Amino acid sequence: MLQTSLGQPNPVAIVFFFLFVAITLGITYWAAKRTRTTSEFYAAGRSISGFQNGLAIAGDYMSAASFLGIAGLVALKGYDGLIYSIGFLVGWPIVMFLIAEPLRNLGKYTFADVVAYRLSQKPIRVSASLGALSTVILYLIAQMVGSGNLIKLLFGIPYEWSVVIVGAIMIAYVLFGGMLATTWVQIIKAVLLLGGATILALLTLSYFGFNPVSLFSNVAQKYGDKMLMPGGLVANPWDAVSLGLALMFGTAGLPHILMRFYTVPDAKEARKSVFYATGFIGYFYILTFIIGFGAAALAGQEIISKIDKGGNMAAPLLAEAVGGTVFLGFIAAVAFATILAVVAGLTLAGASTLSHDIYANVVRGGHSSEEEEVKVAKLATLILGVLAIVLGILFKGQNVAFMVGLAFAIAASANFPPLVMSIFWKKFTTAGAVASILTGTFLAVVLIILSPTVWVDLFKNKTAIFPLKNPALISMTASFLVGILVSLLTKEESAEKKYEEEKIRTYLGVGAE
Repeated sequence: MLQTSLGQPNPVAIVFFFLFVAITLGITYWAAKRTRTTSEFYAAGRSISGFQNGLAIAGDYMSAASFLGIAGLVALKGYDGLIYSIGFLVGWPIVMFLIAEPLRNLGKYTFADVVAYRLSQKPIRVSASLGALSTVILYLIAQMVGSGNLIKLLFGIPYEWSVVIVGAIMIAYVLFGGMLATTWVQIIKAVLLLGGATILALLTLSYFGFNPVSLFSNVAQKYGDKMLMPGGLVANPWDAVSLGLALMFGTAGLPHILMRFYTVPDAKEARKSVFYATGFIGYFYILTFIIGFGAAALAGQEIISKIDKGGNMAAPLLAEAVGGTVFLGFIAAVAFATILAVVAGLTLAGASTLSHDIYANVVRGGHSSEEEEVKVAKLATLILGVLAIVLGILFKGQNVAFMVGLAFAIAASANFPPLVMSIFWKKFTTAGAVASILTGTFLAVVLIILSPTVWVDLFKNKTAIFPLKNPALISMTASFLVGILVSLLTKEESAEKKYEEEKIRTYLGVGAE
């Protein structure tokens, strides 16, 4: 069995960690000098190229759940762990063909800009903020708990201090450097993650003569053929469909991902960025396949589940098995960079919702100055950062894996339906949009509380009231249906008249900022 040094301070991880933080804080200092206006704070002055934004989107999207979580699921559950890989990936064509171009042409800083384009501003922005902030906060909790556990294992420091360190560095990125600093942190992290995962996969395959079939045969020999067959994680077909819908359509409703399309100069670059991001993300998820099965073969399921019963340390353990403590240190630092970059993106999305949607457009009715809005955005960043630290500490020791699933379910149910209907359906009304958002948010939250994931696993009840582990199949469908029904019952002539103007801007970009 692998003798691991996880749990003791790793000098290499600490050196890489400080190096990454030093470089990225240097970038933040550089970005701070260029961040004065709202456009610079929220959208990096729309100066990011399609290729750079593609890398940054990949950096924002490949979270700790992707790197540590999927590798662990594949290592412990086998084939079914790949549902997450494929689900996370197939959302991107939807983003590319349905969302990227209209979003860039119609909006300014948040996805609520698009939904509210031809509808009543205040009710739309208040309800859209509910969906956006629910998604952001749930995602943040999962990342903060993951980072606390990771740093505790690698640096040998208490969990609480780990969470405080992550929160403090992330606040510095967003507070001083805004979107420009966050973008470059995400680009550096994407390059590190893709490079680290590639080396890890190649070192793993070298043990099997660079033949993946030999790797899979070894896993089947050790743990039986069931590891290479479906049914290990999701046995119920309805569950598989519901989870797939959440991952696919949730991608097109994540506020921190949608926000990235405002950083490019035009719709053409927005499309390009999705094209590059899909390539990088697809390549990365192929690697998680090799890393997960490699961890099962070379590190062993016993030690993976002993160190972390969720399997989240499978990738670092594999790194130690194939490259010793030095490589473990590097991969651990990459995992940490992964969390930091995602947390920074989430915080910026939450801050922009509070300052741009709630303060500038609801409280001030669209009459606030740029300077005022940036000040409120920075205050919101501080509040969200402190909230993330507090929630990270409160959820210590909890299994927060369901939170990423719930964040995707809310994004698919509350954010995606009104976004699509407002772009493509002439008869969509303000009342329909508000009803759609509220239905999606509340149904997703209530059904996941009543599902086996929370009702049985967390609350320790014998059976769940709602049978599916992920509610998207019901909550997303209901969100669409309620939005359509309410819109048909509440005709809004001003919104219909503005639709033609919206269509020209959607397809031609006339008047886009």
